[in-house]
Amino acid sequence: MVLRFDLPDRIPLFPLPGAVLMPRARLPLHLFEPRYLQMLDDTLKTDHRLIGMIQPEGDGLSAIGCAGRVVAFSETGDGRMMISLGAVSRFRLQEVEEGFAPYLQARVDWSSFARDLGGPEQDPGLDRKALFSLLDRYMQTQELSTDWDAAAEAEDELLINSLSMMLPFGPGDKQALLESPTLSDRRELLVGLIEFALHGGENEERLQ
Repeated sequence: MVLRFDLPDRIPLFPLPGAVLMPRARLPLHLFEPRYLQMLDDTLKTDHRLIGMIQPEGDGLSAIGCAGRVVAFSETGDGRMMISLGAVSRFRLQEVEEGFAPYLQARVDWSSFARDLGGPEQDPGLDRKALFSLLDRYMQTQELSTDWDAAAEAEDELLINSLSMMLPFGPGDKQALLESPTLSDRRELLVGLIEFALHGGENEERLQ
């Protein structure tokens, strides 16, 4: 990825439980609260147009989030905004800053995630037939549907990251998927979470 801007030390944050943005993925968002409409307005005035997606954790925020660049936006008839974020890089949260803005802003560190700025990752260990068989069983139990033709044609990274973002896992599991060091690690965790759910794990206490 060739950036036409420098990664800033400070970005606005959008805390949203269960919503994670994976490297090189896109995330649609519907903004309607005044503070987030103000955040979008301020963000569009910057060169980088970055918004940091991060999950709440306890009384604070998760240590790691992912920043996306506003790549599309449109206004609805009632003044709400539909936007699309294109992932740029994960970041490590350093310090939430108090300021005059009605939304959160923070100092962040990008240095641990230089790989996010490269090209798409491949997963040599991906067994699509086995994954799709497992996914089909999971989709049936969850009464979900998917576009199997599109899934079959998707590149490794797009497939794994899209599933990690869209499947209805808990916030802690979503965070673990986000923090996976490599695409292969994320796929292994994804498979484990699906298998756990199929064995009734969603109703049992997770072992730490």
